[in-house]
Amino acid sequence: MIEARAVISKNEWEGFLVKRFEANFLQSWHWGDFHKNLGKQISRIGFYKNGKELVGVMQTIVEPARRGRYLTVAGGPIIDWNDKEVVGLFTVELKRIAREKRCVFARVRPQLVENEISKAIFHRYGFIQSPMHLTADLTSQLDLTQDEDILLANMRKNTRYEVRQAEKHGVRIETSQNPNDIEEFYKLQLQTAKRHKFVPFSKAFLVNQFKIFAENDRAILYKAYHGDKLLAEAFVIFYGHEATYHYGASTDEGRNYPGAYLIQWEAIKEAKKRGMLRYNFWGVERLDNPKHRFYGVSVFKRGFGGNDVQYLRAQDLIIQPFAYVPSYLLETARRYTRRLN
Repeated sequence: MIEARAVISKNEWEGFLVKRFEANFLQSWHWGDFHKNLGKQISRIGFYKNGKELVGVMQTIVEPARRGRYLTVAGGPIIDWNDKEVVGLFTVELKRIAREKRCVFARVRPQLVENEISKAIFHRYGFIQSPMHLTADLTSQLDLTQDEDILLANMRKNTRYEVRQAEKHGVRIETSQNPNDIEEFYKLQLQTAKRHKFVPFSKAFLVNQFKIFAENDRAILYKAYHGDKLLAEAFVIFYGHEATYHYGASTDEGRNYPGAYLIQWEAIKEAKKRGMLRYNFWGVERLDNPKHRFYGVSVFKRGFGGNDVQYLRAQDLIIQPFAYVPSYLLETARRYTRRLN
């Protein structure tokens, strides 16, 4: 028999996740604390077998929005998807929390590779594909169980050349776990957002997130310099079996020296030192969509020799049908206007 109840022990939660290969920072205790610090409502639900053994977890976050609040489960739940009892209870709990929090719908992007089986699971329980991403679903991931010389050899020729050129030209990498350094990263992100035409994150969002993970030794801010000139920065999260290149930003000077390439190589080596099994470059654009604004960044990420992993796209469970329709139409329009297809 499986039952669901709140998990109040950080050690119990984290102890379960560290054993799961697929888990990443999105279901971590730290990610929940980060959102709590932003004033959001979170719930941490554990699925227990025979009342004792923790066999699954689900962290939910309420997202306030003018079009109607909604519930999210990013990178989760972390459960055995072959266990129909657990899967059924997950949907029951999702509905319960969404109704309790007066949400219009619940949006889930699970750690499940997209295929007919994963699609069928969510279709069976009444989900529909979301009109908008919840978090990166098409990602580029690098196998870190290989030796460093193999990782270098498997890079695209141009990527390997840029790493070597950065070293040759004396590009230096500095690292920081000081939240105060996010101020500079935030300003650099504003410049990058203007150049690439995307909506930047707020300073509070970045500072709070970095602070939570860095104070637990789970995040590093990388900075690349040539002389005294800043070239690029990257915010990398190290959690469980995975390191994630979560955010990056660069200067105009960064076009002249390949500091961003050396940052990634240093972060990859750090992840290996920590015994991690994969490096996640986060979202990439489809190979058949070269006109997309993030296609160039995707070429950069794929150059390090990783493989594309397509997770199941975000799925919506509708709680309030009449209120959901305008939200669906608005997000569909936004997806096109922001060129997110």
